[in-house]
Amino acid sequence: MTPPSAPRIVGSEPLPTAVAGAWPQGGEPETWLLSVSRYTAAMDPGAPGTILDAGERERAGKFLRAEDRERYTAAHLGLRELLGAYLGISPADVPFTREACPGCGGPHGRPAVSGTPLHFNMSHAGDLVLFAFAGSPVGVDVEKLQPASVVDQVAESLHPKERAELDALAPADRPAAFARCWTRKEAYLKGLGTGLSRDPAVNYVGTGLSAVPVGPWAMTDIPVDEAISGGSGYAAAMALLSSLPHV
Repeated sequence: MTPPSAPRIVGSEPLPTAVAGAWPQGGEPETWLLSVSRYTAAMDPGAPGTILDAGERERAGKFLRAEDRERYTAAHLGLRELLGAYLGISPADVPFTREACPGCGGPHGRPAVSGTPLHFNMSHAGDLVLFAFAGSPVGVDVEKLQPASVVDQVAESLHPKERAELDALAPADRPAAFARCWTRKEAYLKGLGTGLSRDPAVNYVGTGLSAVPVGPWAMTDIPVDEAISGGSGYAAAMALLSSLPHV
């Protein structure tokens, strides 16, 4: 898989051609980035009530903090806008569903769109929301860089080889290396559909500048800091299934 360039920006670049099937079925995956603050400022105030479904509106209303509510609303509106453009339908008509969980078989696996082989995933952190679309299962994760104290605590949950790599680095270099590793790991687990219910220490994805594939899953780092002004201090990654799955 060709390493992706910086994601395109939702709301500032043309959306995918609004023709059914005009999405990357056999080609490279496509990534998009949304700034919650800018998207919200330009958003039609009536959009949440006319585009989001009842469940999404109910969940948005349960957030106590305005910033959490705005992030959720912007992320789901942006996702519907992109999916609607890819599939040639109204954003409000995108028929979401959930695949079966690979762990227990319950209906809480990867999010999906009924009746189409288009795969997608999204992640958000701080002011950013990252989306990926592909013709095979895909997962993405975006995270804000964490202070060394947080890195030292969470690093205990990594693969032993990854922990050793972090221990070998100077303290100042560990936050960026940890962020590379963690976003790859979360992207992979989201692509599988398990999320963190699967032990993140099981699979090795590496902390270095080159991502390490996991079986048929290709790992690539996403340069979000290059894509949007004010995006500095984030790391992101994508995992894409490239052949028959095995874990």
